[in-house]
Amino acid sequence: MRIVLLGAPGSGKGTQGKRLVERYEIPQISTGDLLRSAVASGSELGREAKSYMDAGQLVPDEVVLGMIRERLAEADAATGFILDGFPRNRAQAEALDGVLAELGQPLDVALLIDVEIDTLKKRLLGRLTCTGCGAVFNAYTNPPKTEGVCDYCGGELQHRTDDNEETISARLEVYDAQTKPLIDYYANRGELIRVSGLGEIDQIFNTIVTDIDARLGRGAG
Repeated sequence: MRIVLLGAPGSGKGTQGKRLVERYEIPQISTGDLLRSAVASGSELGREAKSYMDAGQLVPDEVVLGMIRERLAEADAATGFILDGFPRNRAQAEALDGVLAELGQPLDVALLIDVEIDTLKKRLLGRLTCTGCGAVFNAYTNPPKTEGVCDYCGGELQHRTDDNEETISARLEVYDAQTKPLIDYYANRGELIRVSGLGEIDQIFNTIVTDIDARLGRGAG
């Protein structure tokens, strides 16, 4: 089960990704986490990435792809993976396909959690994140039982400083411009599954699982 997870900031793909990890018992691989881990470990790729980051530059695709290649070679990814945060555009998608072909692990599904821009803005402006366990709530659509307190671990809920209207609008515009060609790329290859990100979290997840299992000819379990 090899999945690329697509969705704008605030679409809920992080929440659904965690559930997919449990459902299919495969790792979720975030390129952000890969970069941080590689830099902390002092690996060759990590040192190379750090040199770009220290200079205020984007880490080149070939360095990120090298990290992805190494991560997918680990034992827990043998039966599949969920890739989150890469690719972000068509060129990266084509490069990723090359890496997956080399590894003999071709993509099964590109899963898009689809939410309209106006809805995303409201979600992001109300987003609250637990400083303890990382759980995400929303002041408008999914408030905690007690204001400012995580339902799960009792940790403090905070509003991200970059979740303001100007920053959010800019982030969504960049996502929209980069991702539309990427969505078309996977759709034309017959790999795209598009699921609405509106509604109850459980309902969205059930739709995702049903669609993935149907696509891959798996029985519901």
